[in-house]
Amino acid sequence: MVQTVEVQGFDAFVEQLEAFKSSGKTIFALFSGSKDTNGKSWCPDCVVAEPVVKGALDKAPEDSVFLYVGVGGRDFWKDPQCVFRTDSRTRLRSVPTLMKIGGPQRLEEDQCAKKDVVEMLFEDA
Repeated sequence: MVQTVEVQGFDAFVEQLEAFKSSGKTIFALFSGSKDTNGKSWCPDCVVAEPVVKGALDKAPEDSVFLYVGVGGRDFWKDPQCVFRTDSRTRLRSVPTLMKIGGPQRLEEDQCAKKDVVEMLFEDA
């Protein structure tokens, strides 16, 4: 069964990434606009993509890790110097972004809402 971890912010993402890297497990990460107190993301594309991605997790390798990462509020994300945009481990251009950590596989924006495309990314791991 895929292990799922939800984190908020870059430091929490890096902490989890480092914790799992030595395990040898395949790591996937979905970067999304952070949620408000009602549990809804400020990012409409993220709201659409999240259930598609989570619904396709059964296609991922059983011993893999799935990190759901809240990138912060809209103003933080929109800053061109946002650490999620500038750090070499992420280099995000948009949210939602689903990626396989350490590999070239990456889906962005509306690609994350296409079930067959998301399943392909998980299956190709």
